[in-house]
Amino acid sequence: MRNHLRTFMLLAALTALFVGAGYMVGGPTGMGIAFLLALVMNAVSYWNSDKIVLRMYGAQEVDPSHPEPIVRNFVADVHEMATRAGMPIPKVYLIDSDQPNAFATGRDPEHAAVAANLGLLRMLDRREIRGVMAHELAHVKNRDTLTMTITATIAGAVSALANFAFFFRGGDDRDRGGMIGAIAVAILAPIAAALVQMAISRTREYAADKAGAEISGDPEALASALQKIEAYARGIPNVQAEHNPATSHMFIINPLSGQGADNLFSTHPATHNRVAALMELKGRNPRSTTVEAPAATAVPTSSGRKAGPWG
Repeated sequence: MRNHLRTFMLLAALTALFVGAGYMVGGPTGMGIAFLLALVMNAVSYWNSDKIVLRMYGAQEVDPSHPEPIVRNFVADVHEMATRAGMPIPKVYLIDSDQPNAFATGRDPEHAAVAANLGLLRMLDRREIRGVMAHELAHVKNRDTLTMTITATIAGAVSALANFAFFFRGGDDRDRGGMIGAIAVAILAPIAAALVQMAISRTREYAADKAGAEISGDPEALASALQKIEAYARGIPNVQAEHNPATSHMFIINPLSGQGADNLFSTHPATHNRVAALMELKGRNPRSTTVEAPAATAVPTSSGRKAGPWG
């Protein structure tokens, strides 16, 4: 409940920023036009966000008849956990990328999809993969995919309106702050919108970790997977994510740098904080899901090379 309340308050703050930027562009009329524009943008995102993101990453749908055993197990586990969670079975996609990572998308549980990079299946054991995909199913069940779509859309609209405020604002509108006010809005509004967007993302990650641990029944597996994904992501670039940094908040671990921190400029919580919270859950309910899987792989040693310019 506390996470949902915080998300609502952050969304309200983001909406207020949007309305304020619209007012700076054209007063009450500009505010109204901006609001209508946001409705159109959100409608397009609502109906097509999953298709856009999956196409962006070249994701391919997979099913239980796939010739590779590791992929069949992956799909079967997603189906089994979705059924256990009492939710519709989402479409399952695979992305041809070496970096181990995963995300969920779709406007609601009835039209959802979960996707994993090929590296996830190769570098994690089956138990850890189940933990990761349970986290993504939690995002779907909590309707975080819609929340993050709306957040990204409004944040983008705020940035666009801030640019309009700077370039097209008349110099005689001194009652609303003049050129100095326009410059302030152009600089500060996009930063504020990005900070709010990141705060919402961090809040939803913690909630999905908790709900995912409940779905899989194995918080320790998710904790182990988070540590390994972060270590691998430091040295394995995600080319698609580097070209589309605005989608980085969707992944379970930041695909741009592989480093999370609970600070103003992070889209993800610090991994050690997430692991600590998951292990606390394990301590309160020490049970785990029994899954036959290959032996766990060691957490890799970082080579120090960061993925692209975001490292």
